[in-house]
Amino acid sequence: MSIVTKSIVNADAEARYLSPGELDRIKSFVTSGERRLRIAQTLSDSRERIVKQAGDQLFQKRPDVVSPGGNAYGEEMTATCLRDLDYYLRLVTYGIVAGDVTPIEEIGLVGVREMYNSLGTPIPAVAEGVRAMKSVATSMLSAEDAGEAGSYFDYVIGAMQ
Repeated sequence: MSIVTKSIVNADAEARYLSPGELDRIKSFVTSGERRLRIAQTLSDSRERIVKQAGDQLFQKRPDVVSPGGNAYGEEMTATCLRDLDYYLRLVTYGIVAGDVTPIEEIGLVGVREMYNSLGTPIPAVAEGVRAMKSVATSMLSAEDAGEAGSYFDYVIGAMQ
């Protein structure tokens, strides 16, 4: 839920007008919109590169996941691993556009630990893949934009730990 929606829902629940602080937060959200959209566009346009490079980094750091018996062993399972990384990158872009982690939480993180545990997938390896995506993605952005995007990657990583 965006800051705009949250502010309106909270104010309406209390039958009041938006406070000056809420209006300032909404103004900040609106004025940062172009930057957030630019960041999301850059990540979306570069998704194949980000996912591939992050996957390469993950498989170098964690050869156990691509070795026989590993969760990403074989072409099909490696493709599944990269698909999952792409999914988390997409969630990060949703959060950036919304200026809030709610879409990430509601769409993609509820039950993620249980799912990976039931599949026998090492969650630290998935988190390492997201960490690698953060590294690749933020290297493509200005320092300010990287800081903005990095916090959403960190949120996903934190949810997996």
